[in-house]
Amino acid sequence: MKTFSPLTHQPPLPQDRFIVSEKPDDEATPFDVLFVGGGPAGLAGAIRLAQLVEKDKQAGGEVGDVEIGVLEKSANLGDHCLSGAVVNPAPFHELFPDVAASDFPFSNPVPGDRVYFLTEKSSIRLPTPPTMHNGGNYVASLCEIVRWLGERAEGLGINLFTGFPADSLLVEEQKVVGVRTTPAGLKRDGGETADFMPATDITANVTVLSEGTRGPLTQAFLRWQSITSKNPQIYALGVKELWETKRPLDSVIHTLGWPLPRNAFGGSWCYPMSDSLVSLGIVVGLDYREHNLDVHQLTQKLKGHPLFKDILEGGELLEWGAKTIPEGGFYSIPDRLHGEGVLLAGDAAGFVNVPTLKGIHYAMYSGIHAAETIFEALKAQDFSSKTLRAYDERIHKSVIRHDLHKTRNMRLTFKSGFYSGGLKAGLMQLTGGSFPGGQVKVEEDAAETKHVVPEEPFAPDNKMTFSKLDAVYRSGNQTRDDIPSHLIVGEDVPGEVADFYSHLCPAGVYERDGDKLVVNAPNCVDCKATDVLGPRWTPREGGSGPSYKRM
Repeated sequence: MKTFSPLTHQPPLPQDRFIVSEKPDDEATPFDVLFVGGGPAGLAGAIRLAQLVEKDKQAGGEVGDVEIGVLEKSANLGDHCLSGAVVNPAPFHELFPDVAASDFPFSNPVPGDRVYFLTEKSSIRLPTPPTMHNGGNYVASLCEIVRWLGERAEGLGINLFTGFPADSLLVEEQKVVGVRTTPAGLKRDGGETADFMPATDITANVTVLSEGTRGPLTQAFLRWQSITSKNPQIYALGVKELWETKRPLDSVIHTLGWPLPRNAFGGSWCYPMSDSLVSLGIVVGLDYREHNLDVHQLTQKLKGHPLFKDILEGGELLEWGAKTIPEGGFYSIPDRLHGEGVLLAGDAAGFVNVPTLKGIHYAMYSGIHAAETIFEALKAQDFSSKTLRAYDERIHKSVIRHDLHKTRNMRLTFKSGFYSGGLKAGLMQLTGGSFPGGQVKVEEDAAETKHVVPEEPFAPDNKMTFSKLDAVYRSGNQTRDDIPSHLIVGEDVPGEVADFYSHLCPAGVYERDGDKLVVNAPNCVDCKATDVLGPRWTPREGGSGPSYKRM
């Protein structure tokens, strides 16, 4: 059997683009604190910091006015946010103690949990693992959560800038002093359109990288500072669909097994958003073996299973999206979460607990801890690494560290196979994570060997199953056709690797034409899957990519 390593064909990270040692422009926009990324981590952090500043003012403190900025690459808050999502409401209560749970941006309380092992034609009900019990949690749309948080942020005087991707970190010696945004209005050949907008320099005493999964500035910062982790970060790709249905769903459903091969880690879900709305999808670890495993196609196959067909029949697909998820857990958290003038928060730092299928509340908590650390730095007027290291201390005393340590090896043990991994994970659950002791070591996803296997035909029926191009249309993709490509592809990509990219990408960005790789960059929905295993993703014109409404 022919094999290859994706790492062999992956171009290097363009470090010189992301770390720029230049004096900021004379017309740079100054802020005291800048959050790069308007997701749950960045917005929660900005809100907590504004609350602390206001409380200090009312108490006659000396911090004074603090200019807080949030940069978001999408055209509107929430447009690029996607998650399952079943949400732990705890950080919402902490940020907004006077707001009733019924007024939070949630769809409904989790009505119950069901877990199944699927074969192609049947489903076997399993006991719900303790990590997957969702009593007290809520089904929600991450888009709506982020927009709701944005409204609260604006009410606190926080400056929100949408449509402004951060293209690089501006640094002076070892200190981060701000960011440079991505220019807009360029043609494919690099020429300027009538709508051209040059890059803008934005300075800050503290920059918080809350740019989400596989953030390029985070990757570059960690490499620049030689910050490692006990294990490399590993990732999964999730494909999600939102359906209007004819009948209500009475439980949160999770499944294992079919349609995934036995040597791939992952599972599917189906959540009730309302009496006539469900979200469903599949998440698959990117350490899978077959070169042509296709998460979009697996999602289409899943809908034909009797368990899901009964739910969806007669319904309509409303939205589609895709996103990568950091899955490494405790051992993949960077050894240092701070630097001179900079902090890492949320998915950028890998705060996702795979066994519990949770990440949103950890992201928000990390933003809150970042804000508390920055507030102390503002009081001391000291933004050095010496002061900002208190953030690491807060994280390591928090529920984030406690929860991730308890489940530290559960995802990693599935590297040994589905059944043995399941057995070991069960023992880890029973022993509070102490079995088998020590650390399960893993390689980065791109180093895992792919096996070239025969293609399986896929023909969508356009009623229940859809092509990638139809899916991209339902993502609300806003990208101009003549935009410059933001994807860096390796040289001399072999045919089997081109096939691999075409299946890996859920949005049809990559195609094999004979022995050539064709790149349809405007299709990209910023899932970052190929950035993990192949062509590098870089920031592009603000407002490009998907425009999710209820994902």
